[in-house]
Amino acid sequence: MSMPAFKPEDTAMTGARPQLISVEAAKQLDAGQVKELFAAHLNPGQLHFLKLLGFDRILVDRAEGMHYITRDGRRILDFFGGFCSVAFGHNHPRIIAARQKFQDENRHEICMAFMSQYAAALAKNLATIAPGNLDMVFLGSTGSEAMEAALKVAEQAQGPAKSKILHAANSFHGKTKGVLSVTDSTLYQSQFKLVENRIKVPFGNIEAVRLALESDPAIGIVVMETIQGGGGIVEAPEGFWRELRALCDKHGVLWIADEVQCGLGRTGQFFAFERDGVVPDVTALAKALGGSKAAMGAMIARREVYMKAYGKPKTALIHAQATFGGMGEACVSAIEALNVLYDEDLMGNARRQGDYLIERLNGLRAKYPTLLKEIRGRGLMIGVEFQDISETMPFGLKHMVALLDDKLKGSLCGFVGALLLKEHDVLVAFTEYNRNVIRLEPPLIVTREQCDEFISALDEVLSRGVTGIVTGYLRKVAAAKG
Repeated sequence: MSMPAFKPEDTAMTGARPQLISVEAAKQLDAGQVKELFAAHLNPGQLHFLKLLGFDRILVDRAEGMHYITRDGRRILDFFGGFCSVAFGHNHPRIIAARQKFQDENRHEICMAFMSQYAAALAKNLATIAPGNLDMVFLGSTGSEAMEAALKVAEQAQGPAKSKILHAANSFHGKTKGVLSVTDSTLYQSQFKLVENRIKVPFGNIEAVRLALESDPAIGIVVMETIQGGGGIVEAPEGFWRELRALCDKHGVLWIADEVQCGLGRTGQFFAFERDGVVPDVTALAKALGGSKAAMGAMIARREVYMKAYGKPKTALIHAQATFGGMGEACVSAIEALNVLYDEDLMGNARRQGDYLIERLNGLRAKYPTLLKEIRGRGLMIGVEFQDISETMPFGLKHMVALLDDKLKGSLCGFVGALLLKEHDVLVAFTEYNRNVIRLEPPLIVTREQCDEFISALDEVLSRGVTGIVTGYLRKVAAAKG
C-alpha cells in the first residue's frame, strides 16, 4: 500500500477528515513500511538497536502457544516471553474463549460509577492466593502503576516521620516518576528530578540493610525485587529474606516485595518470596497477570497497612482505582488466567522444565567454559552469563583485550542472540544492567522437547567459538546490507 503523504496542518484548519490508516490496512503493512512509521512517529533511536540484532526485518503476523509466526511463515520459538509477560503462551484458548464470551454478551467494560463484579472477583482471587494477611488489592494496568501504588500505600501508612525508602543497587521497578527514583539506572533516570527520600544499599547485603535501619530512623520502607530481572537474574543469599523480615519488624519498617516479573508462578511458586516462608507487607504483580492478553497490574497489601493509609472516608479516595483499573475484559482475562495456572499445573511445569533447562545449560557451561561464565535462576527465570571478551582470548591476548571489556560488554550476547534468531528461529532476551547476560523467560507451557530444541540451537552457535560467532554475525550484517 502507498503511505499517506500529508502534514497535520493540511486538515487541521479545514475540518476535513484526516487520511487515517484503517485496521485492515495496518494489518497489510510490510516490514519496510512499519520501519518507516516507527522511525517517524515512535522511537527512531530504538530502531538502531533493532537493526543491530536484525529484529527490524521481522514482521510477526500472529502467535500461538510457544511461537511467533511471521509474515513469511517462520515459526520463532519464544524463549523471551515478553520479560515474563507471556506466562500462558500466546493466545491461550481458554483465555481467548473467556474474552470472546465477555464480548459476545456485551458486558460492561468501564464501570467506574458502579461496583464491578469482575474487579471484586479478581481481588478476592488474589487475596485467596496470597499468603498471610495480604488481602487488600489495588488494580491497575502496568507494573509501574502497581509499584507506584505499593510505594504510596506504604508511605501513607508510615507517615512523614518514616517516609524514607531503602532500595537496592541494580534494581528495576519501573519508569514512571516515583518508581524511577528507586530504579537504579543512570540511563533511565537521565536528568529527571527524582524524589529525594531514598537510600541505596547493595542487593542481598543484609549487613548493609541492618546498618542503614539502625542509623536512620526515618527509613520506613524497604522495596526490593525478590529476584532481580534487569540486574541479570540475581537472587539474594540464602536466609536474606527471613533476616530482612525480622529487621523490618524490629524497626517498624514496611517491606515491599516487587514480584512484577518473578511472580505468578514463574519460579515454580506463585510468589518467589514463598520459598523462604516469609510474607511482605505489600507486594505487586503485573505482566503475566493479564493472561498474556490484557494489561493488568495489582498491588496487594496487608489489611492493616491499607486501612491505615486509606481506610477512612476522608482518605479513601487519595489513591482510588484509576479509569482503567479493573476494566471488565482485563479482569476476566486475569480471572481465567489464575484458574488456568492451577488447572494446568503451570507452576509445576515451571519447576520441572526449569530444573531440566538449568541442568542442560550447566552441561553447555562445562563444554564451553571460555564462553559461559555462570548459569543461575529458578524455575523459568534463568540467566546465562557470558564471559567478558578477554576471557575468550588466548593467554597472550587476554591482558590487552581486557582494556576493552567494558566497552565490548554485551556484544557476545548480542551476537549469539542475533544468530539464534537468524539461523535457528529462537528468540531470547537481554538484561539492562549486566549486559553479558542472556535471560531465558519462556512461557510456563514450555515442553521438554522445546527446551531440547533451544539447547541444540545454543550448542550449535557456541560450537563455533568466539571467532566463528563474531564472523557469523558480521556475515549476517553484511548480507542484510545487500
